Amino acid sequence: MEVFETVDGFSRALESARAAGRTVGLVPTMGALHAGHRSLLARAAQECDHVAATIFVNPLQFGDPDDIEHYPRTLGADLAVCRAEGVASVLAPSVAEMFPGWPAPVATTVSVAGVSEPWEGRARPGHFDGVCTVVAKLFSAAGRCRAYFGEKDFQQLAVVRRMTADLSMPVEVVACPTVREPDGLALSSRNVRLSAAERRAATVLGRALAAGRQSVAAGERRPGAVADRMAGVVGSEPLAELDYAAAVDPASLAVPDDLSAAPAVRLLVAARVGPVRLIDNCDAPLPDRALVAAGAAEKGRT
Repeated sequence: MEVFETVDGFSRALESARAAGRTVGLVPTMGALHAGHRSLLARAAQECDHVAATIFVNPLQFGDPDDIEHYPRTLGADLAVCRAEGVASVLAPSVAEMFPGWPAPVATTVSVAGVSEPWEGRARPGHFDGVCTVVAKLFSAAGRCRAYFGEKDFQQLAVVRRMTADLSMPVEVVACPTVREPDGLALSSRNVRLSAAERRAATVLGRALAAGRQSVAAGERRPGAVADRMAGVVGSEPLAELDYAAAVDPASLAVPDDLSAAPAVRLLVAARVGPVRLIDNCDAPLPDRALVAAGAAEKGRT
């Protein structure tokens, strides 16, 4: 495994891999790697010949100085994870390498209108501009590849997909399922900041999503009513403070007038538990469509 501190060295390594006929799989991370990241690396290794990872805590996507100050940095352990998962190339640059002149403002940034504006975009102004700017730089360095992102950060996934399509980047964005603890809590690098009591309380996000999913399965088609059901579950946990709960169209992240009119449904929830802001999401299949799909599949087998 080669570890690069410069973008140029990393880019040349991936160019060499493609020149040798190898396909490249890219896993962008901010380090503090956990089982969720391992699943992305493993998926890339299954589907690509040369796996590349990036480890960079991007200052542009943090609006809260306390959040970036306490974000875990575990480069040695992260490199060990990458090595164990068969990663061939790692980019671990300094802030100065990625953004020369920092902390002077970055003159050129990337912004995606629409899908980036609600939910996390409203709660964290400028966050997705920071995400898109650094991801665009990483995609530029990596070149033609498949890039693996977890569904846990569902809005980020949607924003990156839109940016990649709009800018005709030679990158296939691959979505990977959320990895969870046995009690349902979505894995996150921020979970380590929770106390034991807060860690138990954090499972309320998963319970809220389950309640919303059950509501849709029972026939509820009013997005506001589904959101209220999820909000009520979060509100029942004294250590959790709800930010938002919503039932949305997964492509646009907009709330439809009626869930029956949406091509699909995604449930979103965000809440602060102690010092940590957590997000989670899941799909919510519409039963009538599930029955139609099952019937079509059965017909195809006969």
